Amino acid sequence: MKRLGLFIALLFLPLACLAAERHVPAEPGALATAIGEAKDGEVLRLAPGVHNGHFAIDRPLTLDGGGEAVLEGTGEGSVVTVNAPDVTIRGLTIRGSGSSHDAIDAGVSLGRKADRAVVENNTITGNLYGVDIHGAKDSRVAGNVIVGRRDHRMNERGNGVYVWNAPGAVVDGNDIRWGRDGIFVNTSKKNKFTNNRFRDLRFAVHYMYANDSEVSGNISIGNDLGYAVMFSKRVKVTDNISIGDDEHGIMLNYANQSHVSGNLIRDGKNRCVFLYNAHKNRVENNRFERCAIGIHFTAGSERNAITGNAFIGNRTQVKYVGSRWLDWSAEERGNYWSDFAGYDINGDGIADAPYRPNDRMDHILWSQPSAKLLLGAPAVQLVRWAQSSFPALLPGGVIDSRPLMRAVDITVPELGDPS
Repeated sequence: MKRLGLFIALLFLPLACLAAERHVPAEPGALATAIGEAKDGEVLRLAPGVHNGHFAIDRPLTLDGGGEAVLEGTGEGSVVTVNAPDVTIRGLTIRGSGSSHDAIDAGVSLGRKADRAVVENNTITGNLYGVDIHGAKDSRVAGNVIVGRRDHRMNERGNGVYVWNAPGAVVDGNDIRWGRDGIFVNTSKKNKFTNNRFRDLRFAVHYMYANDSEVSGNISIGNDLGYAVMFSKRVKVTDNISIGDDEHGIMLNYANQSHVSGNLIRDGKNRCVFLYNAHKNRVENNRFERCAIGIHFTAGSERNAITGNAFIGNRTQVKYVGSRWLDWSAEERGNYWSDFAGYDINGDGIADAPYRPNDRMDHILWSQPSAKLLLGAPAVQLVRWAQSSFPALLPGGVIDSRPLMRAVDITVPELGDPS
């Protein structure tokens, strides 16, 4: 009898699955009614067309637009608000949020009860914020196109994805454009931001008080700043690309015990990488290329391992003002410098002489910019010749005692049409 009961249950299981699906026409009030009547776990398949209104989800269910349905807000509040676990929102165009930063008006708002929410394969456009993950644990935002509003100045726009106190949140494979920050994370931990593309933003990724997290495999093109890690610990910044970002490709500001590896920063108008009061970080196997400054190192940053990197064609390879010597080699391995005419007699890949990127005149020029008028003076050239010939005259600064003869190579993927 038990086996017979099990057989009957299995026989009717497909029918139960079919019963858990509902088709919703694009008619006034239809979607709100369907949400209110839905059972836990039900799939609401939205008909092609525009579904107007604000939609609050308070039970586990799925909204599936099939790539043809539109959720159209009224210009006030968030378009979709989720306050239940295990909700999935996919295949929709979502637009028309309000304009309140205080309320964080968004295309999709995931509240603190929205654990394990999934927002995937949507076009989220014309909202103040794209997706607000506000306390929802283990949520996932993936494969979306998020386009912000352009009717505000950049600093008055919302973020593409805003993560606040949402441990375990994953933001993967999204294309984010025209907002303030692509991803802004504040007071969170154990988040992963991977394989996203960022354009026309202030910051591509902006960390504030977010520990034990990862930003990997992302592409930042033409933003004010690429990847900013601030007031955070143990962040992995790996295999990202920054092309033509204005201020910094990567910034570590009060960021400690982090790992920055395998990144390509190219054609930055200011600094490829900026370390400000950042300690115990490991910066290795990156390629810093064709920036105004390869690396700017300041404000007492100490006990950082900087090794295996390539500094190529930067107008100033290193900017560091200090009286102490810092040796940028770790485990008998330094960095590659494109302006260093090194030699390697024994063929071990390590140059047989150390490299010093800066001298006393550099320090004078950084602290007294008007001294640039004297760059061509014979006295300046004499000082530089004397310091290169007699290193004991140097005031302290960066030295690479084991410079590399070959640069790390990082392939740039196909970037496509930026328009």
